[in-house]
Amino acid sequence: MTSRPSTSSSYASISYQNGYSTSASQSIYGTTTRSSTTRPGTTRPGTRRSSRTGSVFGGGESQQIICAISEGRGITPTVGLSFVNISTGEAVLSQICDNQFYARTLNKLQVFEPTEILIVSTVAPPNPKSKMYQIVEENIYGAKMVAIDRKYWSETLGLDFIRQLAFSQDLEALKVAIGGNYFATCCFSAALKYIELKMSLTFAFHSLRIKYQPSEGTMMIDLSTIRALELIQNIHDTKSKHCLLGLMSETLTPMGSRLLRSSILQPSTQSDVLTQRYEAAEELLSHDDMFYQTRQGLKSFNDIEKLLTLLITIPMDPSIRHSEQAINHILMLKNFVEAAPKLFEVLGGARSELLVTIRENCRPGNIDPTTQLIKEVVNDDVTYQKKPLDLRNQRTYAVKAGVCGFLDVARQTFKEATEDVHQHVTEINQQHEMQAETRYDTSRYYYLRVRESDFDGRTLPDILINCFRKKSFIECQTLALVKLNQRIADSHQEVVLTSDKTIQQLLDDIRGEIPSLFKVCESIAMLDMIAAFGHLAIVNEYVKPEIGDCLMIESGRHPIKERVHKGKFVPNDVYATQQSRFQIITGCNMSGKSTYIRSIALMCVMAQIGSFVPARFARFPIIRQIFARVSMDDSIDANVSTFASEMRETAFILRNIDQHSLAIIDELGRGTSTRDGLAIALSIAEALVESKALIWFVTHFRELAQVMHHRPGVVNQHLAVDMAEPNSMTMLYKVKSDFVREDHYGLALARVMDLPAQVLEVAEKVTKTLDDRAAAKKKCSMAIALAKRRKLVLSLKETLSQAADSPMDGAVLLSWLRKLQEEFIRRMYQIDNEVSTGDSENEDDVDPGEDRMIGEEVTTAAESRSSNTSEHE
Repeated sequence: MTSRPSTSSSYASISYQNGYSTSASQSIYGTTTRSSTTRPGTTRPGTRRSSRTGSVFGGGESQQIICAISEGRGITPTVGLSFVNISTGEAVLSQICDNQFYARTLNKLQVFEPTEILIVSTVAPPNPKSKMYQIVEENIYGAKMVAIDRKYWSETLGLDFIRQLAFSQDLEALKVAIGGNYFATCCFSAALKYIELKMSLTFAFHSLRIKYQPSEGTMMIDLSTIRALELIQNIHDTKSKHCLLGLMSETLTPMGSRLLRSSILQPSTQSDVLTQRYEAAEELLSHDDMFYQTRQGLKSFNDIEKLLTLLITIPMDPSIRHSEQAINHILMLKNFVEAAPKLFEVLGGARSELLVTIRENCRPGNIDPTTQLIKEVVNDDVTYQKKPLDLRNQRTYAVKAGVCGFLDVARQTFKEATEDVHQHVTEINQQHEMQAETRYDTSRYYYLRVRESDFDGRTLPDILINCFRKKSFIECQTLALVKLNQRIADSHQEVVLTSDKTIQQLLDDIRGEIPSLFKVCESIAMLDMIAAFGHLAIVNEYVKPEIGDCLMIESGRHPIKERVHKGKFVPNDVYATQQSRFQIITGCNMSGKSTYIRSIALMCVMAQIGSFVPARFARFPIIRQIFARVSMDDSIDANVSTFASEMRETAFILRNIDQHSLAIIDELGRGTSTRDGLAIALSIAEALVESKALIWFVTHFRELAQVMHHRPGVVNQHLAVDMAEPNSMTMLYKVKSDFVREDHYGLALARVMDLPAQVLEVAEKVTKTLDDRAAAKKKCSMAIALAKRRKLVLSLKETLSQAADSPMDGAVLLSWLRKLQEEFIRRMYQIDNEVSTGDSENEDDVDPGEDRMIGEEVTTAAESRSSNTSEHE
């Protein structure tokens, strides 16, 4: 690692993080997820994607994230993980007590989306694969598995890396956090050695943001749920913005966008964090000037997080390209330190805890040391430019004059050669009677562009070389221009190389201030996200949610649907407690059942990232896990059918759900036969009721709603449909109590969809025939049941008459009568049960020996009595 010294300035701590952090500069970043295929019986199946869609660090763009993973032995394995993002200068350590299916480990990997996963070589091929290796390999798609020698997994080396690279003010807190977390520390050692040896990169001393993040503190959302709820991508069109992230993407900085993405994928479960965000957004909304000036001020920031990471990353083999980029980074940093104090002024009247903390972190005193260092070396009027020519010029004159004599000479050569270019272009325009424009790009440097129409009726001058047509123009150069370009390039390179020593010394000095600058960067990201929440609340009429012990929503709306569909969205109320935790939703197709339950889950996610929600009033409990079983797709990658896929996902839910969870289940069991589907759906519903989680269970099985109706905690609801007019259906999209009562709403919907008359006629005949058969069977069943009851009563009468004449008496008679009573009640109950379920036997199938059963018992008892009497005598 580099041995360059650095100093660190202290700065205020901040408490608005997404997950837990042990550093004084607590992180406000969360995580993202990736696609996967699934091993049967372990986790939920996912759908593979052809490209990476982002990570906790990356915020949607491609990032380079190295992950090391190791585990202990035991029935409940302890798994250590370390993630190092080379692109944003962050490291996250974690140690999880997982189960045999490694559900939390997989969730962590899917959320952080590493590009390479390092694992101990002793559990990787050619050695026998460990169970964890097999599960990670089969479920995490797109990451390269790399086996690393055991000697690099060293706790001592990991602790040394932490002492060398962590922010100075974070060291003590980190030591406390990682105490006893042997596996996480070893993983950190392996990840950094891999980066150093295989990628030839190191980090400057005390410049890496290292955080310890336990599995608690954030909501767990698995990959299938992320996909089903369309949190990050639209399920039908990956490029569409019709998803929750697309809806909420009102941030103005790249840092804020990354924070929003990570917050959506791992919402906070800390009530104090959420309360701070609610109050900050509310204060911005109540002060129009502050809100407007904040949004305007945020527009001036580039991707500062990546910039700071580039400043602390030190290549082991620097080049001229690296020297040029170093000057660019200094100019970008100059713009940042000049813009950040303006937010301090904008938030001058802030009163909420979060805004006050952000303002304190943006205080000029935290940035002044960096500003002063830059002013001593860089010209005041030099700024970062986006156009290549402007940026080259700014880079050339970045360092102040007088620092080095050779630098001034090189600049003079650069200036003279540039003037010669313009003089040359003027001369050839006059000489050849044309109007050539001087253009510039990074590959050709200066070149000429002339209109093709200028040479109508005459040939191009011989002085023009490298000519090619582009639309109505001709782009070309001259030999003299090529030579001048080379002269300028040489002088610019000499300027850069001469400035490099000064710039590198400046970077060394600035690295001591990196912790403060990262703190400002994170504060700007949080402010950007909160301001975006305020913008959404104004535009869409969202309301501030409350945190409580029940889920209560008045006039709730689906946030994505109401944006997509221009018509007025029909809102619905939601109420759920432990006494109404399992809500069965029935209703006609297209009545809005799926939209209703998805809107509940989406509003929970929005509330737990600190956003306002689309409702008139909302109160939510803290949800620690959200599950969704809503899709009906075959999993081609996993080679499973629709039914197998939904059973696999349901198995994952049943293994992990608890009383702090929320789940939405859409039409479970419809992928197989009606009878099997009903049986499985009923069995799963019983298990979900026992979990005490909040469940919304959509089904077309009306029998399930009837059977579950009297279970504790179960509530029946349906989406109302107006079928008063013949051959018409009006979807009301309103939730009503009780299960749906309409018969044959599927046939009614088919009639509205204008199917051919012959098809509808046949369908109606089949329906009438089935109804008649069902009615006849029910009538027949009742008649058979009545006959059975009569036979049973007559048999009882006959048996009692025989008992009166039997030799039984006393205790023996009493015991026999009790057995007779129990058997009579049992058989009568069996008959009643057969009637209620419609499974009565046909009359021809009635057991002819049933009426002799009681008589046989009497005979047996009498014989026993006679035997006892004989023995007594």
